[in-house]
Amino acid sequence: MSQQEPTSNFIRNIIEDDLEQGRRDAVVTRFPPEPNGYLHIGHAKSICLNFGLAEDFKGRCHLRFDDTNPVKEEDEYVEAIKDDLRWLGFDWGEHLYFASNYFEQLYQYAEKLIEKGKAYVCSLPPEKIRELRGTLTEPGQESPYRERSIEENLDLFRKMREGEFADGEHVLRAKIDMASGNLNMRDPVLYRILHAAHHRTGDSWCIYPMYDFAHGQSDSIEGVTHSICTLEFADHRPLYDWLVQELEIFAPQQIEFARLNLSYTVMSKRKLLQLVTEKRVSGWDDPRMPTLVGMRRRGYPPEAIRDFCDRIGVGKADSRIDLSVLEDTVREQLNESAPRRQAVLDPLKVIITNLPQDEIECSAANHPQKPELGKRSLPLTREIVIERSDFMEDPPKKFFRLGPGREVRLRNGCIIRCDEVEKNETGEVIALHCSCDPETFGANPKDGRKIKGTIHWVSATRGAQVPVRLYDRLFCDENPDKLEDFHQGINPESLQEITAWVEPQLLKAEAGEAFQFERVGYFTADGNDSTPGSPVFNRTVTLRDTWAKVQNK
Repeated sequence: MSQQEPTSNFIRNIIEDDLEQGRRDAVVTRFPPEPNGYLHIGHAKSICLNFGLAEDFKGRCHLRFDDTNPVKEEDEYVEAIKDDLRWLGFDWGEHLYFASNYFEQLYQYAEKLIEKGKAYVCSLPPEKIRELRGTLTEPGQESPYRERSIEENLDLFRKMREGEFADGEHVLRAKIDMASGNLNMRDPVLYRILHAAHHRTGDSWCIYPMYDFAHGQSDSIEGVTHSICTLEFADHRPLYDWLVQELEIFAPQQIEFARLNLSYTVMSKRKLLQLVTEKRVSGWDDPRMPTLVGMRRRGYPPEAIRDFCDRIGVGKADSRIDLSVLEDTVREQLNESAPRRQAVLDPLKVIITNLPQDEIECSAANHPQKPELGKRSLPLTREIVIERSDFMEDPPKKFFRLGPGREVRLRNGCIIRCDEVEKNETGEVIALHCSCDPETFGANPKDGRKIKGTIHWVSATRGAQVPVRLYDRLFCDENPDKLEDFHQGINPESLQEITAWVEPQLLKAEAGEAFQFERVGYFTADGNDSTPGSPVFNRTVTLRDTWAKVQNK
């Protein structure tokens, strides 16, 4: 983990004050995902915050799965979430918990509320409960079952547990205030009947606590001192406080912060699930998805995501961060760590007519700022390929690349001059016949010649052709959540699959290994589809932010 000085924020200030004033003698945080989907970049902000604070204050951070809905939760998601946290560089040690660990304790809490006259079994159908809840401007109406006796409520609740009723036939509700200005306090449902097998407890239970009941009490059971959550839970805090007070249990301190919203991205689990089930993407790990598993497959370094979360800071007001900020941190990280290689995505054949021999071994640095990474051999042959965009038949004045009669320097090679342009019957340029200056070989030749243009290349006989996926932003609308149908914002050009020419060294790429394709971008060998000797490359990010230029055209 980074040893940088922790960035100050209002949550850190609260914790420091709590410790100084003796309100807390330790710091215990938690990351509490529901195992009903894969984590995304928004979760990364919470992960870095909770684990980071615990580390900085020499406390501990729990990983707890709030698994209270057996219909949507799976072990697959549990294991994927663990993998994501490990990949980001965080370790919960022995502090792995599940809300399902506390089902019996939570049930006893519910009976205690009934015994105090603070909870009752309501037999209204779900739609009627919603109808009587009221609105933001009108108070709710009390359930006709609100005044059931304690004895009757206990009897019904125990029969609910024994499985004597069908789904939806009864619920347990807190008895608070149907006229409260906070809708969460209008006799919220605490338990519902669900005859569904749980991924951990199987068929042991047929009643399950609602999230709002299980979440806060699980924090209390675990001794969480600072329950850090996003702003949408601010309206739930009075309910959590009410439950803690009525149950007379340990009270965590809830602190809300603004969630992460990214431009050109949707963060809703429901919408992300739609993209997967509708096959708009190849899966949760599609490199265009904002999921951590998708970003990992695309080649985003975990250090970049942690740095991004630190840069954007922690605030109290919702805001939208431009996706380019995340992409910049990825570029910066890969610029430091990624070895350099040469690859051509849109090839144009070049024939060097006077190459002194069939093949010349050139030398290229693996990283220009890191000589300790050494050099590699780069074969220059009579036939090479260059990017088609590096040649123009009628170039403008400030075009410093190849054209008829013009010279350029082949990166790590020599200077060549275009002598002849070969075309097919339709007039398309299919090859360039060039001559080289044999005195100009080497990555840093001392030939004294000043050539403005330098281009990259790959041997057409020693290089290899490999699949390359050019990923772009999944949405072309800056805020797809505001569209009537978010599907309307999907970018139809978010994926282009091509075959590229690469230097021989790239055939040795291991799955997950990242490179800078010089003058092109950063690319990563796909972790799913690459095999030894046959890599498939994903574009991780371009060399610079080209999206703004495209949008402003």
